[in-house]
Amino acid sequence: HQHTADEAHALTARLTDGVAFPYLMLLVSGGHSQFVLVRGVGDYERWGTTIDDALGEAFDKVAKLLGLGVPGGPYVERLALLGDPGRFRFPRPLLRERTLDFSFSGLKTAVRLAAEEIAPLSDEDVADICAGFQAAVAEVVRVRASQALERFGAHATLVVAGGVAANQAIGAALQQAADAAGARLVIPPPKLCTDNGAMVAWAGAERLALGATDGLDFSAKARWPLDSADMGLTHAT
Repeated sequence: HQHTADEAHALTARLTDGVAFPYLMLLVSGGHSQFVLVRGVGDYERWGTTIDDALGEAFDKVAKLLGLGVPGGPYVERLALLGDPGRFRFPRPLLRERTLDFSFSGLKTAVRLAAEEIAPLSDEDVADICAGFQAAVAEVVRVRASQALERFGAHATLVVAGGVAANQAIGAALQQAADAAGARLVIPPPKLCTDNGAMVAWAGAERLALGATDGLDFSAKARWPLDSADMGLTHAT
């Protein structure tokens, strides 16, 4: 079956939590930061995306400029717990805009400038920068999620996927947004949030159950947006 890792992320919550269509998905990873309305298998509508860096990419770049390891997310999250999130008040890009798009490039630049200004950095400085950065992205994600849930309407389920979904501060921010909207929040187990074989197999099973088939002559694509026209189902004749 031809399907994408993004579609597999979109459908994983049906494997882990039995989520019914339609629902809202937030995919946050090294390559994506986007809201997608999931109406059914092969039926997706993208509501917002990043206009520059993906969220996972921003974590990686901040970790790199602070001399931390890769992937950056776990390192930044661990040090943020030790830091003061109020010492550095980093920008919240697009926060006041009525859009579901994200932007993290300016935030990353602000982190770099703050680090350069007080270099050389002590361990306390690094922890405080991590805490300030994580607080900024958590607030942006919370506000965006609130706006997306408002657009979805009543009885919403918000599914979160991608490696950044394992970040507990971001998970807590999303829970706040869901609680305020009276929505259900579903975050699959961390091992199923990153790319994995189980989710790809499940997506294939979902398509097969609907009678969708593909020949072996389809072309592989490096980039295949979820909301493209050819994500729909093809059936055997």
